[in-house]
Amino acid sequence: MLFNTSYKNTEYITESANLVGPAFSLVEKLKIGGIGSSRLVIDELSTKLQPKNMQPIDINYANIELRPKGVIIHFTNKLDRYSWIVPYFRLVTYSNDVFSIHANGNFIKFKKNKNYKNNKKFIAKMTDLKIRHLDLGYYDV
Repeated sequence: MLFNTSYKNTEYITESANLVGPAFSLVEKLKIGGIGSSRLVIDELSTKLQPKNMQPIDINYANIELRPKGVIIHFTNKLDRYSWIVPYFRLVTYSNDVFSIHANGNFIKFKKNKNYKNNKKFIAKMTDLKIRHLDLGYYDV
């Protein structure tokens, strides 16, 4: 689900808590080693995720926030901030020429530049949390 979070949005707060759980506590954040990625450069957005006033000329950035049952991808367009909520059971990642996150027929593709290389450990942490949450017995954890 995509929400405009430029201002306080109570629907976003309740929906994010229901879908991906509440934010980690300070102790849990320290144990995990951080819950947020540094910024990633967006290469392409699916049409359903594009805001109405999307500027294709601008360089758009995004970051990923970990939650107990999923992730929230925050990105900006001009002065607006948008948040895409993705539960772990719908989260699919691909890494080819670009790194992409897919869920419910929507996707965000990120450029593989130095920002991506700085986030490799975070992406591995995200994948590990997904596997732990889904409790998939056929993976070696």
